[in-house]
Order: sequence, then C-alpha cells, then structure tokens
Amino acid sequence: MRPATKHAVPPAGNICRLSAVDLADAIRRRQLSVREVMTAFLDRIDAVNPLVNAIVSLRDRADTLQEADTADSHLARGGDAGSLFGLPIAIKDLALTKGLRTTFGSPIFADFVPQEDDFFVERIRKAGAIIIGKTNVPEFGLGSNTYNTVFGPTLNAFDPALTAGGSSGGAAVALALDMVPVADGSDFGGSLRNPAAYNNVYGFRPSQGLVPAGPELDVFHAQMGVEGPMGRNVRDMALLLDEQAGYDPRAPLSHHKLGSFLEGLRTPTTGGRIAWFGDLGGHLPVEPGILQLCEAALGRFADVSFQTEALVPDFNFEALWQAFVTLRQASSGCALKAHYDDPLKRSLLKPEAVWEVEHALQLTALQIHAATVRRSSWHKTLLSLFDRFDLVALPTAQIFPSEVSTHWPTQVAGRAMDSYHRWMQVSAFATLGGCPAVNVPAGFDARGRPMGLQLIGRPRGDMAVLRAAAAYETTLPWQAGA
Repeated sequence: MRPATKHAVPPAGNICRLSAVDLADAIRRRQLSVREVMTAFLDRIDAVNPLVNAIVSLRDRADTLQEADTADSHLARGGDAGSLFGLPIAIKDLALTKGLRTTFGSPIFADFVPQEDDFFVERIRKAGAIIIGKTNVPEFGLGSNTYNTVFGPTLNAFDPALTAGGSSGGAAVALALDMVPVADGSDFGGSLRNPAAYNNVYGFRPSQGLVPAGPELDVFHAQMGVEGPMGRNVRDMALLLDEQAGYDPRAPLSHHKLGSFLEGLRTPTTGGRIAWFGDLGGHLPVEPGILQLCEAALGRFADVSFQTEALVPDFNFEALWQAFVTLRQASSGCALKAHYDDPLKRSLLKPEAVWEVEHALQLTALQIHAATVRRSSWHKTLLSLFDRFDLVALPTAQIFPSEVSTHWPTQVAGRAMDSYHRWMQVSAFATLGGCPAVNVPAGFDARGRPMGLQLIGRPRGDMAVLRAAAAYETTLPWQAGA
C-alpha cells in the first residue's frame, strides 16, 4: 500500500476508503482537514449504520465537529500531532470511556457514564484520536453473536440476515463498511478473531500483558482477556497497537513493547514453517467447507516462502477445553456474582451470564488449581512446538456466520454443543497459551459467507505474527490498495 501523497488524496466521497495509516498521514500533512475527515465518516455512519447497528451511543455531530475544528486549529498553529491525530474512532462498549455512556451491552448499565477511561482508551485520546461513540457488543461480551436488549443486534456486513460474530461484532462491521478507519476490540474466547473472520477484516489478539488491562479488571481476569486492534489491513492494526501496547504500572501484568510495530512491518518476513492443526484430527466439529477454504488460504503462504505441515499435537484437548471453561467461569462468573445476588438485576441478566455465575458458585479451589496446571502443560507443549515451527494455523471459527436470530448453535457438524461457547473451542488454544493470534481473511464460500484463518505465534512473538499476516496480505487478489 502506497504512503499518502498530495496526488493520492481522494475526493471527499472516498475519504472513508483510505487506510488509517494514509489518512493520519494526510491529516498531518494538512492535505485533508480533520473536519473533512470527520464529516465524511459521520455521513457514512448516517447512511449505513441504521442498516446494521454497529455503532451505538454516537455523540452529537456538532460536538465532534467542534473537536475536529479544534484539532485543525492546533495543526495550523504548528502543534504536534500524535500517530492517531484527527482519526474518528468508536470504542468497544466493554471499555470505559470517560464522559461517554458505557453499557457493557447490559440493561443494568444502560445509563452508566464512567468518570475514567480504560488505560488503552486514555492512550488513544493522547495520540489525538477523536472518540465519536461506541461499538456494539453482546451482553458483558458473552458469546460470539452481537446482540443485547439495550441496542439490539448488529448485522453482518455482507448479509444482514447473518450474525456479525462477537464480542467485537460492532467493531468488525463498522470497519468492514468504512464507518471507522480502525477499531479496538477485546478477546477472551476469540472476540477479536471471530468477528473479524465473519466480516472479512483483520483482528489481532496480542500476547498476554502487551496491552495493559483497565482499572476495572482484576489481575486474574487479565491473564486471559486482552485488548487489541482490528483493521482492514495489517498496517492499520500495527498503527493502533503501537498506542495500545506497553507497560503501565497500574496494570501489574503488563510489560514493555520492543519498538514500533508499524515500523517493524517495514522489515519483510523471510518465510518460515507453519503447523496446520486443522480440526485436530476430527476432535473439533467443523461445518463442511471451512477446512477446504482455510487450506486454500494456507496454500497462499507458499507464495511468500512459508512451508506448511499438518500436525496434531499429542494432548488431551477435551481436558484442555474443560480447563478453559473452569477458568472462564472463575473469572467471568465471579465478576458477575454481585449482579446475580441482586434479584432485580439477576432478572436482567441473559441466560449465558446466569450460567457462568451458577457454575462458578460450584467450583472448588482444587478444580481451579487443576485447570491452571492443565493450562501450564499446554503452554509447555506450545513452546516445544515453537522450537520447530514459527506459527500454528487453525480455522478462526467452526461454523460460517449463522442466522442472527440464532443466539448460538446447538449442533455443529451433527455434534451437540453443551454450552453457548463450545462452538468456538477453536479460539481457546491461543487464549490458554497466552499467545498472539491474528485472524486473516480466508475468503468466501459459495453462499458468500466469509471465513478467516487463525495464525498463532509464540508468546511475546507479536511482531513475527504481524509480519506473517502482512506477507499473507500481499497474496490476496481482493486486497484493497494492495
């Protein structure tokens, strides 16, 4: 993708198609005013968002345009411009935004206005972005279908009858339909990866600790849930990750980043070796057509000097899934217990939230300890694999986007699902390993349903994963601006 030049700046109607990197560059060079950019995106939101419901709690146009004018005046006086200066961004509605309603997709918080930002939101503001609203989520981020009783469902960018995925569903759809240039998301059980796959964009789950958790997250929860970037291309994700990432003393598990991710993408990948897990030898039920689509996408890596080998590690994957379920209940379920204990609030919780709490109440210390031991064993297995391979690859999801009215599938490939998230078991491997993982678009099936390929790297090997994704991106015939 070419850097922005004076001649590369599009007419106003095409501003929303610029990459975030090029858009920020055009603003800094004063080839585009922040007001022009803001107006273009707000017009796009007005035209498209009513059809898909991706952006919620949208701020008043006059207020955001006033911020845009202030930004333009700052540049005119020769003021400094951060890396995100002037970019309109909508923050996922699970993250605290000072002075802007944050509902967590729950009627319990329908009118909640935080008095502080999450740490990464604070950083995004300092980098010069203008927060215009929030992106829709499932209630408390539970489930890979974005719907709630506060705002309703978010619809897929390619077919409004289908789910957008979740929990970063609003962010993925807003990106895919050019309503924002770049987006944040969060990921516990695939929430940066699944909606990216379902809307043909990129989503990156960073290594554990790279992006500091916010003030409302305890240390235990922060071990598995992470914040990260989403983009229409890899460079845009790196742009946002540069601001999100890095040590914060208020987040004890956070750590320093090593240089700029965006600058690091200037160094091309020299190839490597990929272990293809597929469906783990039949352990994972996968809807027909997904493996073939992902294997075809995986074949593109040969064009950028990667070798692929099919591999199924010797591990008890059912026991590993049960460890994931236990640790999720011990974090999410316990976090929701205060609402469950209030009869009025309990009546407002979705069934999946009640399920998490009631199972958490049955857990013993020995069960939680056993789950952490199993997780540690998986981490060691991954480390041994990364002695031989640079990346692990799997499908990003086990089914194509389903009907939006179906909250979660009860069967996949003829096998019964015993929980609301069992059908996303494929996402647990990176989470439990504390590994970076990226969704890259894999293409569409005959019915036009998108799917993605998941690439997992060694812990703290975030730069290598992004470089591999960028190399893959160059092979895509439909890649905008390539």
